[in-house]
Amino acid sequence: MTVSHARKRPRILLSGVFGPFGVDDAFGRKENLMELFHNQVTKAQGVASFRFHHRSFGLYFLADNVDADVTVLDFPSRRRFAREVRQGGYDMVGISFIATNRDKAREMAAIVRRLAPAAEIILGGHGAAIEGVELDIDCDHVVRGEGISWLRRHLGQDPEAPIRHPVLPSAERASILGVPLLDTAASLLVPGVGCVNGCSFCSTSHFFGRRYTPFLATGEELFETARRVADRRGTDTFFVMDENFLKDRERALGLLEAMERHRRFFRFHIFSSAEAITAFGLDNMVRLGVDLVWIGFESQSRQSAFAKNAGIDARQLVHDLRDRGIAVLASGILCMEHHTPDTMQDDVDFLVGLEPDLVQFMLLTPVPVTELYRDHQRRGLLRTDLPLQDWHGQTHLAYRHPAFAGDEPARWVARAFRQDYEVNSSSMLRMVETAIRGYERLSSTAHRDECLEARLGQCERRARVWRLILPAIARHAVNPLELERVRRLGDRAERLFGLTPWERLAGSGTVALSLLWQLRTRLLGDRIQPRTIVTRYRGRAGDGAITQPSSRTPARGTADRELPSAAAAAIRVG
Repeated sequence: MTVSHARKRPRILLSGVFGPFGVDDAFGRKENLMELFHNQVTKAQGVASFRFHHRSFGLYFLADNVDADVTVLDFPSRRRFAREVRQGGYDMVGISFIATNRDKAREMAAIVRRLAPAAEIILGGHGAAIEGVELDIDCDHVVRGEGISWLRRHLGQDPEAPIRHPVLPSAERASILGVPLLDTAASLLVPGVGCVNGCSFCSTSHFFGRRYTPFLATGEELFETARRVADRRGTDTFFVMDENFLKDRERALGLLEAMERHRRFFRFHIFSSAEAITAFGLDNMVRLGVDLVWIGFESQSRQSAFAKNAGIDARQLVHDLRDRGIAVLASGILCMEHHTPDTMQDDVDFLVGLEPDLVQFMLLTPVPVTELYRDHQRRGLLRTDLPLQDWHGQTHLAYRHPAFAGDEPARWVARAFRQDYEVNSSSMLRMVETAIRGYERLSSTAHRDECLEARLGQCERRARVWRLILPAIARHAVNPLELERVRRLGDRAERLFGLTPWERLAGSGTVALSLLWQLRTRLLGDRIQPRTIVTRYRGRAGDGAITQPSSRTPARGTADRELPSAAAAAIRVG
């Protein structure tokens, strides 16, 4: 069904799936926490794990790029979603989901049909790639890939109009060891979509046709967008949602040139492949202001044969990045087809031996739309007996592997995370060390220009603030090795920066907060349910101004915001 909405301003509801999250029920699994790091990176580190939530970013880009009255509903309960559908008078309801949340999307579609039968139902997100999803879920449209041009066209609006970049935080309610991170959360920056590397398992690359489409095509466009967002949110730090940000070397160098010309030195957390990093240059990364880089090392074995890692000394690369104050998140894959118990232990040892700040271990999972999925489908390897809720890459293999059956994959994941924690200590300790290493290197550089002076100051502030959490790390140390590392690092930091009475008191405060957090998890469990966020966009004439959300009085557990307009330049929706 296609309906023209050109004669009136339509009312649209865009929603992520409903909670609770991270529980075993009819719709989900306890492993699917709504916390990326606690779920997939620092999960074995107990109270030392990194805790925060990410919004459904694509929904906000959609809302901010059509002339319509749009409500974005993030982290709703089923009851809250039903209430919004019943009371909102919506012409369209868009549901964004991933494959493991298909049953939630199906239930939400049923709610819409029951409470608002005249509304069109639109499915999007990576879950839209599921084969035959339109037969399984009662809907009117399935949008695969980038969705702004589709929605504009469906509304009778110009699909080629300039794309506005909303002003959004990258994370919500961030804390480590129970210590809330009081600084303004890094802002979101989306330069483009897709990746040309096309790794067989990568859903992002295949979702966008194994191509990269830049929406911020030049360094100057990147700079201007970053400046507008930074001025609105009051922070110069960005989380960059781009699968391989440094792959376009000239664009990244153009951003660096613009920052130096304007004397505005932003900081970035990025994703990039090893070959793109080496081509761009590590010293250029320091100048660019990269604080953290997520690198997919995947496996060291020849059977995996990832071209992006060919000829790279991974251990040396990680060491050299950390020496420059750049934290490294190294990503690895377990239970690949060539793995046996012996060779997989070699890969776990390899990833732990890189000594990165953080490590992600995930099971090889043939996600719908990927080359890996098609290959396993052709060969009859897909686990059709495994519910989609369990295709999350942490406990069960979604394909048949002769060497790993039953709960063996889950035990391997748990052992790998535990090994990293016990050998390398907590990720926060490593990141404090990285900040101090970066400061020491930069401070010993003989000739520093204005850019490097700015980077030195940023590194010093980061090291001075982060080292305040060392007493809490010591209180919850995983073993005597971590205790000794804390002691040595604390002495090193005190020699560099001194230690004021206030800082000593703040360090004691982190211990108190960590103990309160430990008590909370013992009494109430380790699950954090994100609060519902309601954002309402009024239709606009398109004035081209980025507007910060203005808070309204929220219901309990709900942030309700209204945005009249926003602007800038880029998008990826999924």
